[in-house]
Amino acid sequence: MKRTLTCTVLAVLFGLHASLAMAKAVSTPENWDYLQPDRDQVIASLNVVELLKRHHYNKPPLNDARSAKIFDSYIQMLDPSRSFFLASDLEEFGKWRNQFDDFLKGGNLEPGFAIYKRHLERLQNRLNYALGLLDKGVDSFDFTVDEELLVDREKAAWAKNAAELDDLWRKRVKDEVLRLKIAGKEPKAIEELLTKRYKNQLARLNQTRGEDVFQAYINAFAQSYDPHTQYLSPDNAENFDINMSLSLEGIGAVLQSDNEHVKIVRLVPAGPAEKSKQIAPADKIIGVGQSDEEMVDVIGWRLDEVVKLIRGPKGSVVRLEVIPASNAPNDQSSKVVAITREAVKLEEQAAKKSILNLQHDGRDYKLGVIEIPAFYLDFKALRSGDKNYKSTTRDVKKLLTELQQEKVDGVVIDLRNNGGGSLQEATELTGLFIEQGPTVLVRNSDGRVDILADEQPGAFYTGPLAVLVNRLSASASEIFAGAMQDYHRALILGGQTFGKGTVQTVQPLNHGELKLTLAKFYRVSGQSTQHQGVIPDISYPAEVDTKEIGESALPEALPWDSIRAVRSDDMNPFKPFLTELKARHETRTGENPDFVFTRNRLALAQELSHETTVSLNEEKRRAQQESIEKRQLALENALRQAKGEEPLAKLAQEDETPPHADDKKGKPEDDAYLAESGKILLDWLGLNEAVAKNNLPRE
Repeated sequence: MKRTLTCTVLAVLFGLHASLAMAKAVSTPENWDYLQPDRDQVIASLNVVELLKRHHYNKPPLNDARSAKIFDSYIQMLDPSRSFFLASDLEEFGKWRNQFDDFLKGGNLEPGFAIYKRHLERLQNRLNYALGLLDKGVDSFDFTVDEELLVDREKAAWAKNAAELDDLWRKRVKDEVLRLKIAGKEPKAIEELLTKRYKNQLARLNQTRGEDVFQAYINAFAQSYDPHTQYLSPDNAENFDINMSLSLEGIGAVLQSDNEHVKIVRLVPAGPAEKSKQIAPADKIIGVGQSDEEMVDVIGWRLDEVVKLIRGPKGSVVRLEVIPASNAPNDQSSKVVAITREAVKLEEQAAKKSILNLQHDGRDYKLGVIEIPAFYLDFKALRSGDKNYKSTTRDVKKLLTELQQEKVDGVVIDLRNNGGGSLQEATELTGLFIEQGPTVLVRNSDGRVDILADEQPGAFYTGPLAVLVNRLSASASEIFAGAMQDYHRALILGGQTFGKGTVQTVQPLNHGELKLTLAKFYRVSGQSTQHQGVIPDISYPAEVDTKEIGESALPEALPWDSIRAVRSDDMNPFKPFLTELKARHETRTGENPDFVFTRNRLALAQELSHETTVSLNEEKRRAQQESIEKRQLALENALRQAKGEEPLAKLAQEDETPPHADDKKGKPEDDAYLAESGKILLDWLGLNEAVAKNNLPRE
């Protein structure tokens, strides 16, 4: 791809540019006129239009339909809770709804800037109104009145006038006060916290730069194509791995924006956050502190700003204040976690083996378990000629050799929480378990399909095999699991995988960079891993809500589809037994305390997530929260009782390690999902042997 613009585009640019305001004057808080697009931004926007037109995987036309998507995306980005704009604002902006395609083709950024400046004006008014309420003191709120706040406002009607917004914001502030009051904070502390929060947001508002506006507007355009196509400003381009791929070095967490909060999507295996056992996917970060310094409230901050606070020198300590995902929707109680920043060491992410000892049908069995946290390859050592360079495939091959020497009856590959990594390693690892052949297909935007294949004849391990996955198994993990399923080489067990089946590249612009989706992964069966992920042969209860975490939870995610298969579907040795295997699994896990606990905990979370309003009556709110906490405690104690552990008097509080945080530590037999995977594999072994012994038909 070329970085230069065509002559036609340049002519459009210079014809327009005489009308652009070039001044970068400093404004007063009430005046946003200094926010104007500059020449570099106009050129960058035209570059983005051309790159997406020529190279995006889908190459959708930039037309009126796309314009409407851009408009809706931009409004949703600026005001997701419909708490700032008025209905009259939307009516005024509506005249542009079908014109953003023309604006972008012509390099006209003015409408995008105009909408953003109106947003700043409305936000400033709301923050000042909230501060005015707090000036009267938090005791001025009457918590005996029966009224409710609509918290799920994604489809709420826009306020008709300022009076309606005033009432909404009175309820919002009242709700924040009540949440903090129930969490145990004193009135003066509540007033100080919220006043400081709103004043900080005002101060940051008044530091808005034209680049902030441009980035938001162009991303509304770029992300109307798919969630992984994004514009990176010059400041953020150097932090690409952190900001735009949502991968956070330093503590090892994957983050994304979630309205006013920053949400944890997943934890990097062997990273500092994962080791802490104190935070989990879907937790929300509301504060960041450096070592012993004061905690900074980050509600309402942009993702990149929060990232800058969390990053720091290796060996230093960052403190995160988080609202656990396990809290009830109305429960804003938080905990503070101290994490020492460090690089994730390759040896800590290396594949590991263990032995799973099981009794099954009156016999003792020994299964090998290989846990693969990531698909890694030490490129530096490889390039330097080090014959002992580390890679996933080399390490797994060594572990398989050791397990075979120990005469295991089968092997379970544990890919839970493996977010991916080297595509080359996913391909080469597949080659250890198949005779020879294609492993993954890569289709580009022109329709050309490249086939990656295992060229080495012969499989290294031919014994019984199961692969354990979950919702946080992504990318390279899905390629390997999909190949094992399509070759009928392994039973795939666990949860539906993440569904990240697209390929991105970064293209430098004259101003910043563009990360765009230019290809898609497909399995040898022709099925995409995009959106749908890999569906297990036998499913386990989900540990996270798949509506909250996963590719399908992202707006404008590219759909699942299929292309021509490159491998004929031969006999599936598992198919004749799947019905019986599922029946045995359900019988075994119907009363299994870990499976029951996971099912019931997710069911409770999903039930609570459907509540769209909260009561602002303190008595009712406390009663509701007490009821939810009792239900959560009952679930936890039912699990503890089934395991012969002492019941808890209350749920884990701040700075306490959550119960069962170390369930994957210790013996493999104590990991319920791992043990069940072994039992399913042994079930299949027994059924298959019985058929072979009695020479029975398999279909």
